[in-house]
Amino acid sequence: MHILLTNDDGVFATGLAAIYRKLIRLGRVSIVAPAESKSGASHSITLEPLMCDKIDLTGKFAAYSVNGSPADCVKLGIMELVTGPIDMVVSGMNHGANVGVNVYYSGTVAAAMEAAFFSVPSVALSVACEENTDFDAAAEYGFAVIEKLLPLEAGSVININVPMLSKGKPKGVKVVAQSTSGYHEHYVSRPNERGQMMYQLGGGGHRDEKTACTDTTALIDGFITVTALHFDMTDHEGNQTLEQIKW
Repeated sequence: MHILLTNDDGVFATGLAAIYRKLIRLGRVSIVAPAESKSGASHSITLEPLMCDKIDLTGKFAAYSVNGSPADCVKLGIMELVTGPIDMVVSGMNHGANVGVNVYYSGTVAAAMEAAFFSVPSVALSVACEENTDFDAAAEYGFAVIEKLLPLEAGSVININVPMLSKGKPKGVKVVAQSTSGYHEHYVSRPNERGQMMYQLGGGGHRDEKTACTDTTALIDGFITVTALHFDMTDHEGNQTLEQIKW
C-alpha cells in the first residue's frame, strides 16, 4: 500500500511523526506537508507559485515541505511530487479535535476532502487537545481504527477523533453524525500599541445538541469518534423545492 501523509500543523509537528511511525506498517508512506502551521486554513488553495523543499529529518522521515495549505499539499503531491499510484491519503494526526462545525474550518479535514476530488480514499485523524498529549498512544488508537476501515472505497472520507487520553483509555469506538449545533463563541477585544482594536476569538462548550449523540458529545464522553463525510454540498431536498418554481 502507498499512503500520502499530510497535515495542517506543519511538517515538523509531533502528531505527523507519530502517525507516520504507525502507517509504515502498511507499506510505503510519502509525506507532503505545509512548511508551517496552517490550522484553520479550511479548503483554501494558493494561487501564487508554491515553494517546495525536500527535507530529511534524520531518524524520522524524508518529506516535501510546501509553503502552502493542506489542500495545496495533497493536490501538488498527487499531481506532481509523488511517484506511483496513491492508495490512501491520511491527514493528521492533528493536535486538537476536528468535530462539529470545526470540520468546516479544518485544514486537516480539507486535505482529506481534496484527496476525494481525485477519487482517492482518505482519513482525517485528530486527537483532542491537552497540554501533555500522548501522541504515540493516540496514534496507536487511530491506526487501529484505520486498519479496521481498510479497504476504503474510492473517494470516501472518514473523520476520526481520539479523546483526551489523560482521562484514561477510550471507552470504545462510536460511529456518529457530525454535530451542526456549533459552539458558544465570543471575541475578546483589546487595543494594540497603536490604539487599533484587536479581536481574539474565544469559545466555550458546544451548544445543546439536537440529537442524543454526535461527534462532539461522544468525544467528550471518552469515545473515539468515526464519521463518514462527503464533499457534495448539494441540498437535494432544497433542489426539489426549487424545481417546483415556474422559472
